[in-house]
Amino acid sequence: MEIKDTLNLPQTDFPMKANLPNKEPEILSLWDKINLYGKLREERKGKEKYILHDGPPYANGHIHIGHALNKILKDILVKYQSMKGKDAPFVPGWDCHGLPIEQQVEKQLKEKKIKKEDIPKSEFRKLCREYAKTFVEIQKQEFKRLGIIGNWENPYLTMKPSYQAQEILELGRIFEKGVAYRGKKPVYWCIYDKTAEAEAEVEYQEKKDPSIYVKFKLVDEDAYPVIWTTTPWTLPANLGIMVHPEYDYVYYKTEKGTLIIAKELLESFKEKTNLEGEVIKEVKGKDLEFKEYYHPFIDRVSKIYLSEFVELSAGTGLVHMAPGHGQEDYIIGQRYKVEPFAPVDDEGRFTKEAPSWLEGVRVFDANEIIINKLEEVGALIHKEVINHSYPHCWRCKNPVIFRATPQWFISMDAILEGGNTLRGEALKEIERVKWIPSYGQNRIKSMVENRPDWCISRQRSWGVPITVFYCQDCGEIVKDMEVFQHVANLVKNNEYGADVWFEKDVKELLPEGYRCKKCGSQNFKKEEDILDVWFDSGVSHAAVLKYGEWEELRWPADMYLEGSDQHRGWFQSSLLESVASYNRAPYDSVLTHGFTLDEKGRKMSKSAGNVVAPEKVINEYGADILRLWVVTEDYTEDIKIGFNLIKRIAEDYRKIRNTFRFFLGNLYDFNPSQDKVEYKDMLELDRWILSKLQGLIQLSDKAYEEGKFHKIYHSVKNFFIVDLSAIYLDILKDRLYIYAPKSLERKSAQTALWELLLSLNKLLAPIISFTTEEVWQYTRKIDPSLKESIHLELLPSVNSEYIDKDLENVYEKLLQIRDDVLKAVEEARKKDLVRHPYEARVILKLPQDYKQLIEERVDWIKFFFTVSQVELSENPQAEVVIEGESVKGSTVAVGRAKGEKCPRCWIYDESVGRNGQKVCDRCKEQLIKMNINMEELV
Repeated sequence: MEIKDTLNLPQTDFPMKANLPNKEPEILSLWDKINLYGKLREERKGKEKYILHDGPPYANGHIHIGHALNKILKDILVKYQSMKGKDAPFVPGWDCHGLPIEQQVEKQLKEKKIKKEDIPKSEFRKLCREYAKTFVEIQKQEFKRLGIIGNWENPYLTMKPSYQAQEILELGRIFEKGVAYRGKKPVYWCIYDKTAEAEAEVEYQEKKDPSIYVKFKLVDEDAYPVIWTTTPWTLPANLGIMVHPEYDYVYYKTEKGTLIIAKELLESFKEKTNLEGEVIKEVKGKDLEFKEYYHPFIDRVSKIYLSEFVELSAGTGLVHMAPGHGQEDYIIGQRYKVEPFAPVDDEGRFTKEAPSWLEGVRVFDANEIIINKLEEVGALIHKEVINHSYPHCWRCKNPVIFRATPQWFISMDAILEGGNTLRGEALKEIERVKWIPSYGQNRIKSMVENRPDWCISRQRSWGVPITVFYCQDCGEIVKDMEVFQHVANLVKNNEYGADVWFEKDVKELLPEGYRCKKCGSQNFKKEEDILDVWFDSGVSHAAVLKYGEWEELRWPADMYLEGSDQHRGWFQSSLLESVASYNRAPYDSVLTHGFTLDEKGRKMSKSAGNVVAPEKVINEYGADILRLWVVTEDYTEDIKIGFNLIKRIAEDYRKIRNTFRFFLGNLYDFNPSQDKVEYKDMLELDRWILSKLQGLIQLSDKAYEEGKFHKIYHSVKNFFIVDLSAIYLDILKDRLYIYAPKSLERKSAQTALWELLLSLNKLLAPIISFTTEEVWQYTRKIDPSLKESIHLELLPSVNSEYIDKDLENVYEKLLQIRDDVLKAVEEARKKDLVRHPYEARVILKLPQDYKQLIEERVDWIKFFFTVSQVELSENPQAEVVIEGESVKGSTVAVGRAKGEKCPRCWIYDESVGRNGQKVCDRCKEQLIKMNINMEELV
């Protein structure tokens, strides 16, 4: 027999090379085969529930890296809660309506030379539905490929008839409570997409605009209030000038007339215009109230009004007021009974209500024409071009306008049951909900405090209709709950859901014999507008959690988890709808993550060529590397990604994987039910690592609970690379390979490895779900009684029996000595004194407390230092001598080891060769235990 055949060398089929791009789909097939999601529901039935409600991604295009970040975070959290023993179902969902889908379908029609107007609305809606359905399926497979476990067989879709029906009932509830109203007020309007937009659909970008100062002639005085504006196109809609009641205003006599300016802004005005003059009068803003003035180019007289919105940060302190084109202008207009006026159509062209020379001109093109007119009539004082932040449509990226049109709104100041307003009750709920990170609370709070009424109507085709009727005889709006209920039933029972609204006539949509409650008429027309997509997704808490078909769910959710932009989007629309309908938030906690940036911290864009597609990472490295990336940094901040970073993460992954391979390789002959060693009988080093493991379990559990996954990553990585690879496993190899298979030394080591394998694999299961499943299937070969999937298991809990802080303190000191020993051995290697640490003999001089630790372990301390001999001396002498750095006052000397090298364990020992002995005494003892005849060894 060869000597090497007497060693317990590792044996495992677990591959060193991960090959994740090919291996992961096999694991997905396994999960499908065993119906993992269904099994989880069975296993956790009756347990405490944990509901994370999925915010619906948009069914348009392939998933991007932000989608991957979001869904992986959700999956980690859900898996953690499930492995804590809770019933944590996950029902994914999709937002299926809205303008981007309409635009894609219009594009497809255009390619076929078909105009949208030439096909029935129901046919167009069918094309939109098919488009959304296509991308739901595409994204579903892409999300599953990330290892997300959920109810993929029955997700929620906002275009499902049952969902649309519940949305109509929620709308009815809003109407019933008097929270919804129809009014003409300014809203964001995209002149390119020809629809109203929600605040959450607007993003601010830099835009060049004219900046002008314009004077208006007072009717009863030879003086001119001066306004400043960057939107000259809104001047045809001017119906007032606003001043602050408490500001000081001066009459400034110049060659262009006596101009009225805020006193505090006079110097900056002079600097801009180069107008010299003198102040001849000073008044308070409130003294100017109701003074009349002439419009500069329209035959119209308007008045000066008081406003708290006027600021002194720029301009003149007098603000041009167009209630049809500005929110604050509208508020002041309402206060003074000035109705909004917006002579602009859906495409942003001036209507016949504007001066004839503007009719048909688009608003942004009108700026120069209006400036020229102001110059012509002598009203222009100064003009320049400025670059400023301006609202743009998030879809088409073009600038939007504020435009008053008849729309449906949810009133933020509607009184709810209990006497509080919707705004007030929403703010109360914001205080109650837990926001992670905590600054999210102030963010959404300020948004709700300052937001205008919510415009819920859109002038498009693809969406859920606003199911109200108008009496054609008396104008009454029909908003009875019985009507909403009737329409909801029609929608629910129709194959194409809300299409029924557009396909049937009014009589078929109303309950039989329905009459106007006000005048008794049966002559009605139906609303043509659809609901804002934020209302679509905002009612998901009711359509999915509260009244949905998913028995595993419940209302309210424990958590909503989305990107930080959803403070103004889904978090807010869900909050407002739920508070309006049920007087509480639909969630108890909200967790937000940042955005994805490239490695240099730049925003990703196709034009910059820095986009990292999830598919590319998965095809090259595997989804587990992407999952590991998610937990490398604090995701509540913006998180960077790039292929250099991915390579580094893949290297960390390899170290973790190889450690699991080491565990499996050294447990090939271990039977947990028979071979486990009682903790009290285990060797000291094994007890030390199990104590360290408990600390990691405790830290990880707390980090999971708090959503601080990066803390788990860094702690686990440190445990694998330092505590295990560099220390414990490095020391352990000798004992595992050399000692007899049934020896206490080996079984104690294997018991520790078994505990490490189970605990660390479970601990990482929510994060690297594919690899831990792969490891688990090999672990089940060791113990077939384990569950079919690691995701059916429970997370490891802290075993108090294993915690030994005194022992950890002892090893902290021993490791300090080890650090100094390793440095000295490395010095000896550099001097060619030794080539391998086993060739070294170490002589130590140590402070008394350290010396005592070595004396107590003199029989085996050489294995701890991975050298052949260790001696204590007050005067260490050898070829290499260094002063200890980790242990102050220590000296480490290194010389050549005494004796010959044992061909079996490689330790140098004086017993080798003695009386012809082929191996050292230790190996001889083990071979006898193994019934091996040393005479036959070669």
